[in-house]
Amino acid sequence: MDVHEYQAKELLASFGVAVPKGAVAFSPDQAVYAATELGGSFWAVKAQIHAGARGKAGGIKLCRTYNEVRDAARDLLGKRLVTLQTGPEGKPVQRVYVETADPFERELYLGYVLDRKAERVRVIASQRGGMDIEEIAAKEPEALIQVVVEPAVGLQQFQAREIAFQLGLNIKQVSAAVKTIMNAYRAFRDCDGTMLEINPLVVTKDDRVLALDAKMSFDDNALFRRRNIADMHDPSQGDPREAQAAEHNLSYIGLDGEIGCIVNGAGLAMATMDMIKHAGGEPANFLDVGGGASPDRVATAFRLVLSDRNVKAILVNIFAGINRCDWVAEGVVKAAREVKIDVPLVVRLAGTNVEEGQKILAESGLDLITADTLTEAARKAVEACHGAKH
Repeated sequence: MDVHEYQAKELLASFGVAVPKGAVAFSPDQAVYAATELGGSFWAVKAQIHAGARGKAGGIKLCRTYNEVRDAARDLLGKRLVTLQTGPEGKPVQRVYVETADPFERELYLGYVLDRKAERVRVIASQRGGMDIEEIAAKEPEALIQVVVEPAVGLQQFQAREIAFQLGLNIKQVSAAVKTIMNAYRAFRDCDGTMLEINPLVVTKDDRVLALDAKMSFDDNALFRRRNIADMHDPSQGDPREAQAAEHNLSYIGLDGEIGCIVNGAGLAMATMDMIKHAGGEPANFLDVGGGASPDRVATAFRLVLSDRNVKAILVNIFAGINRCDWVAEGVVKAAREVKIDVPLVVRLAGTNVEEGQKILAESGLDLITADTLTEAARKAVEACHGAKH
């Protein structure tokens, strides 16, 4: 789960990380009020979306007067901001963050990521702040400072000092940087983070170290014990179909293809998508209905898939191990009758009671295409899709 910049900064500040003063606003007037409350004479008005590269896309505006703050907020609120990380559809801006724009001397990079291969937290830092980490790694890999944290003891003070000195900081700045590095690690660890990126981490003229920007992602499986973080979820930033799927305990990820997939099991779903690609088609989604493919769950799955207007055919691929093919077939038939399906439907069943399940499908009177193997099902789905387009 991702959160907005201002939410990430609230969390970091609660762990002792220094951040600039700021306030969230949902209207131009609120933005002006926030600027007056913050004081000063120079502010940054930042669009709040779950994506980076906002500055390059015009999502961050520097303002010197209250009228400029109002105009900046009016320009950003209600629009869809398209950045390098959002895709062409962009993300809606429903709030802005007004922040004091203090002058600074240096921009640094600081990040924490859950390295699944090493099964450790990896700390990444660089003197090249303000750039995407991928760009730094590609152009100047030697500029990356990396520390792998031993989970039994956590990040140590001497490791934080080594990072700070390698960032080229002076003695006074090192002290502030060590505090920031250690406290940011505690926030990442104690909140079950999977990614924390502070880019840029800036050094001011009076030797303060501030998190000028912050992105945080959290482990969905740990949200049950992090209710304060779960409450930060903003549904507007995600695919509404994914939010609807989550309400029914379905795993759904929308893609750009034309063949909708309804599969039980994440591994089988991935294999199904691969076979569709191998057969010359493009999957429209990843959808795992889980082990208990009940009629209600299957009906919900059909609705989700059909809500994508790009879908030209649907492939249902069920391998019945824990459940039974006849029960799944009954669910498919019931769901197909409840939900108006106006695209070709390909169904492949395998596993327990497969003969009974195939008989139920054959006697259902539904206009559907059956297949015995995954390869055959993928081929028929692609053919049906191409036929539907013509």
